[in-house]
Amino acid sequence: MAPKKTAPPPPPPSAPPSSAASIRRLAGAAVGLCLLLLLVVGGVLLRSEDTTPTAAQKRLFAVAEVTDVLYDDAQPQDWTEGLRLGTQLLELEVRTGAHKGAVLEAYNYLSAYANVDCSVGTRVIVRLDLNDAGDPYVVSIPNYDRGGVLLGMLIVFALVLIAIGGKKGVMALLGLAYTLAGIWFLLIPLVLRGAPSIPASVAIAALTAAASLLLLTGFTRKTLCAGLGCVCGVAAAGLFAWAVGCLTPIGGFNMGEAEELVLRAYDSPLEIRGLLVAGILIAALGAVMDVAMSIASACSELTAVDPNITAGQLFRSGMNIGRDAMGTMANTLILAFAGASFNVLLLFQVYGYPLIQIINSDAMAIELIQSVAGSVGIVLTVPLVSLFSALLLSRRR
Repeated sequence: MAPKKTAPPPPPPSAPPSSAASIRRLAGAAVGLCLLLLLVVGGVLLRSEDTTPTAAQKRLFAVAEVTDVLYDDAQPQDWTEGLRLGTQLLELEVRTGAHKGAVLEAYNYLSAYANVDCSVGTRVIVRLDLNDAGDPYVVSIPNYDRGGVLLGMLIVFALVLIAIGGKKGVMALLGLAYTLAGIWFLLIPLVLRGAPSIPASVAIAALTAAASLLLLTGFTRKTLCAGLGCVCGVAAAGLFAWAVGCLTPIGGFNMGEAEELVLRAYDSPLEIRGLLVAGILIAALGAVMDVAMSIASACSELTAVDPNITAGQLFRSGMNIGRDAMGTMANTLILAFAGASFNVLLLFQVYGYPLIQIINSDAMAIELIQSVAGSVGIVLTVPLVSLFSALLLSRRR
């Protein structure tokens, strides 16, 4: 009788999933913390040591609520499309600041361009001053109190992003906050201290892109591909804008805010010439980062589905994906700049400027350079990210 075959021993319990993903997440978190520390330290070091208050800082503003309308002769006008023009005498109660609770009277002048039309319960921003006795009085009513509405808008945006994106949405919010903080606490103080605006903008763009991508996808090859492509694309946009500006020539002194900046730079090391290119770099960063991450993520998924895909095939796939994305993203960027200058375009039509004057005006030249330079950065990002993905993600080179 043949011996009874015994069943093979059960396989050993499967090992837990590789800790590589956990290590990458921890590495990404560590690098993110280092970048955050760099932002905090840089902001502290670059903080202005001049404690003398400026003219704007000496002005006293507060939130006030209209408790009564004592006089109102404002009437709607046809040429203002229904806006009421005239004068109001208001009774206001201050809601914030050192003079909270004070009840004041103030005239509110309604014009077509400064029209804060008030009724009982309207919350407004008031500019205060003090008389000889130290009592406050209202100098002007410049704006509505929009803080609550704007805060609610931001909260709705954050909730929608988190509800749809989950953890990725939270990381996207953190990356956005880091980007804004990097511009406000690092880039602007650096430029005000005389740092070359173009290299400083490229450096801050690289820093914020790295932080945003690390928070979003962790410390992976996909993040590296997207980050390298993003920095190279933004640098290409800046180089293109700089070259065109040298050939035109056009620069920071042609911008609408140049006069005030010149007055500010008179006794400071601020360099105005490169501010135009710096603004283009910052404006193009978001669109370039979007294209870079889209291509890198798609290439990463392709390698996960087909580990034997070659570098050439991966490069061609990245290019095909990028060609579909670059058209819409370049269009988005151009339309964004066109929307920002829409009023200028309207004035060109109203006054019937000749085409030769429109094209060669400073305003139109700046808008064209911004739009085209950003689009060039997007277009060049496609082959760059495809190449980096083919070299770093493919297992068969």
